Amino acid sequence: MTVLLGVPSKGRLMEKTFDWFAERGVSLKRTGEAREYAGAVEGVAGVKLVLLSASEIPRELAAGRIHLGVTGSDLVREELADWAATVVELAPMGFGHADLIVAVPKAWVDVETLDDLDAVASAFRARHGFRLRIATKYHRLVRDYLRAHGVADYQLVDSQGATEGTVKNLTAEAIADITSTGETLRANHLKILRDPPVHCSQATLFAAHGAEWGAGADAMRAFCAQLGVTLPDALLQNA
Repeated sequence: MTVLLGVPSKGRLMEKTFDWFAERGVSLKRTGEAREYAGAVEGVAGVKLVLLSASEIPRELAAGRIHLGVTGSDLVREELADWAATVVELAPMGFGHADLIVAVPKAWVDVETLDDLDAVASAFRARHGFRLRIATKYHRLVRDYLRAHGVADYQLVDSQGATEGTVKNLTAEAIADITSTGETLRANHLKILRDPPVHCSQATLFAAHGAEWGAGADAMRAFCAQLGVTLPDALLQNA
């Protein structure tokens, strides 16, 4: 059986992933036409490259359709309800760093922390008759984070576009989004709360608990040994 390795299909994340594996003696490359998501693996036996969007990889891992996958740790935690029981985090890869943060308008001079946000949210509901809106793509992570910090009287509104612009467009009062430099937030007159981020994300190599390993277990062990990655014994116990 062949081990299926899912990696991002385009952009800097794909390039950095290819570089990471190349540094460990494994060559990943795209093959075929520019729009054809086909690839090849050289330098190790029994492994096949599958090119996917970064957002697809958590679902493919959860379904057991790929054995290994490279994607952001934020996407795995957001997409998979019980992610630690579904996948194994094999190796943080040291690139694709970004923080999932909560940000509010700079004009809110008295709001610097989550405690301040909780107080403002309560006053906002009393004044306007509806809950303060926080725009985000990360409903699961943000909801759990705010609950853990005792923030109430808010509602999460879905943002699939430019989340930073929702406050300016009056479709939200605050946001929770991924940022690496904060430049876009500043350009939209937003400030990050002082509390620790919701999640500090980076590209990570994951393995699927539910994948069928079979004869691919030996290839997996050899592959991880070449990468210098520690493979939990429990992962292949049913192989």
